[in-house]
Amino acid sequence: MSYLYNTLSPSVIDDEMLQTAVDEQGPKGDAGKVARAEGIEFKDARSLQLDYKNILTIQGLFEFTNLTKLQLDNNIIEKIEGLDKLVHLVWLDLSFNNIEVIEGLDTLTKLEDLTLYNNRISCIENMDTLTNLEIFSIGNNDIRHVDNILYLRRFRKLKTLNLSRNPLCNLDVYRLYAAAILPHLVYLDYRLLDDDVRRKGYDRYQIQVEEILDNERKAAAAQEEAEKEAADFAYHSAAFIPNLNGPQLFEAMYENDEEGKILNTMPNAEEQITKFSESFEKICHNMFEFGLEAYSKRMDEVNLFWECINEAKSENREAGMKAISDFTAYKEVRFNQMSHMWDPKEVRRAVCGYNAKVTELWNTLMGAELHLLDQIEEIIQNFDLSLQDHVSNFNENIQGFMAQIRELEGNNHEKLILLASQNQDPILRGDIEVPKDLAALFADKDTLLNAIATSHDTHMLVIDQKEDSMLKGISKWHADLVNKVHQEEEIDRNRHRVVEITHFTEHLRDELQNMEMLNIL
Repeated sequence: MSYLYNTLSPSVIDDEMLQTAVDEQGPKGDAGKVARAEGIEFKDARSLQLDYKNILTIQGLFEFTNLTKLQLDNNIIEKIEGLDKLVHLVWLDLSFNNIEVIEGLDTLTKLEDLTLYNNRISCIENMDTLTNLEIFSIGNNDIRHVDNILYLRRFRKLKTLNLSRNPLCNLDVYRLYAAAILPHLVYLDYRLLDDDVRRKGYDRYQIQVEEILDNERKAAAAQEEAEKEAADFAYHSAAFIPNLNGPQLFEAMYENDEEGKILNTMPNAEEQITKFSESFEKICHNMFEFGLEAYSKRMDEVNLFWECINEAKSENREAGMKAISDFTAYKEVRFNQMSHMWDPKEVRRAVCGYNAKVTELWNTLMGAELHLLDQIEEIIQNFDLSLQDHVSNFNENIQGFMAQIRELEGNNHEKLILLASQNQDPILRGDIEVPKDLAALFADKDTLLNAIATSHDTHMLVIDQKEDSMLKGISKWHADLVNKVHQEEEIDRNRHRVVEITHFTEHLRDELQNMEMLNIL
């Protein structure tokens, strides 16, 4: 097992140690001298070797954000930590330390080669995110159970595994079990897993392997279903109609309505509640279908908007490119003529003419930009008005559906009052045996009516909140989208374009100033 290599006090990873390691592992020869003189930034280092440093705690490595190889073997490290910023790490060596738990590796998703040889680890765990792992060495630890091999099955790219000198390896079935459970493995404990070993392993553990495969298929199907449900929910949320394609809203009314649940157990209430729920869900379904159709129309409007924007930009770009192309042709001819001029007056006239052409080009490009800005503003205004119509139509229809739901809830409320009135005397006389919680509600008329009223108020609150979230949601979407488009397509894009045109024309003037023949002026 792991042991301390000397009796010196533990070392601390500090800037001096890191800078020394970076310098030592940097370029050699003249290039190395230059690099050391200028200083090598930690963020530029790709490899770092910190072995045999008597390090107890991993710290101070957060600046090595581009590191791909880290060597921390032969230290006295007890805990894997301080590596979360090293997201580009491909190779990590933590062998010959005092580590007891595998942890702190969640962000190292690019890791391909991990060495934990000669530590104090008893369980292979907390490595789920290391999906790119190809080589894993964890020999000479304290791993005893075959379940640790089963854990490694999730790493489909794992080709080389070293578990040698663990108590697990003393089991007679160890190698055959590994061959059967890890079909992608090529090398185990530095030995090739040949076809004969694989066949014997599968024959021995066929039932377990098939059970594992069946569980994996079920898990994959469950995961696929969960992902589909999440995608559907995201789609429905974007349409502002989540949880309307089933009994969710109806069930939400009773989620915090204990009195309502109890009242639904009244004699002869089942038929009424069934009709209520069926009618309720039908309205929700109609509202859901309308919401999907409305969403499709809104997205068509959004796509049309971007088509118009891109078409306007394309026309502007073509006009700008033609103006620049024409000027470039003029410039080549003019510069060639000016290179043969020796008369200062002639040169001055040529310079004035060139600068006038540059100004003309600036006016052309800026004029095109202003025209595009006007086009975009008009497109956005029309887009905004069109979206307002879509939002208004959505709101009116949703309010109409919600009015139907409220009416339905009101009718159910009245029917519950009537049904409660019919049941009150028989229940009080004991003619009808009912649960204790229901009997408590029928103890007196006020208690009963208060319970029915509270249930009704709870249902109406849920309905109101649902309607409010839908109406506010689409209004916020509309405002945010228009504001974002206005900021990005008018303000930000225009500012960038004006600066670009200005810099370009200044560059054209600088080209003239750099011509040697201007020395005669």
